[in-house]
Amino acid sequence: MWSLWLEMDEETKQKVAKNAKITGIILMIIGVVGMLFPGIMSLATLFFVAWMLLLGGLMSGYFTWMSDKSDWMGWLKAFVLIMTALFMIFKPMPGVAAIGLLLTIYFLLDSFGNMMIAFAMKPAKGWWMWLLNGILSLLLAVIFLIGWPFSSMYLVGLFVGISLFFDGIVLVVLGNSLKKS
Repeated sequence: MWSLWLEMDEETKQKVAKNAKITGIILMIIGVVGMLFPGIMSLATLFFVAWMLLLGGLMSGYFTWMSDKSDWMGWLKAFVLIMTALFMIFKPMPGVAAIGLLLTIYFLLDSFGNMMIAFAMKPAKGWWMWLLNGILSLLLAVIFLIGWPFSSMYLVGLFVGISLFFDGIVLVVLGNSLKKS
């Protein structure tokens, strides 16, 4: 799959390289802000997730209304999503703890994914950056599990910031290697 990046025509490579570098720099900046202000990043992450759940619940309710008003499972799904979102918005501390647990799962999956990408790209330049990113994600998951749920308010923002920062570095390195190849 990742060999496609190496087999792109030159114009596409240049566009991907440019966009990867721009996105990487933006992610690095957001990551640094998250590391400097972890409480704010924790709340920003919480409210982002809560509003996505609220939007999902409203859309689920709308589509249930439009398609089959007697579908109680559709109404239940909409109700659960909306109530979860409202709980997270009005009671942020338990919401941050729940997001902390979800982020632990994310970091574990991110670690696995990055390591698989690294081994798939191994002959290409920069493959080791994907491996390093995977190892760091695994380390973040383990550290988070040790202090959960009490350290969630600090660690959610810090770890999201760290993860975004390293994802940004990987994209910048990828953009540079694509531009040179």
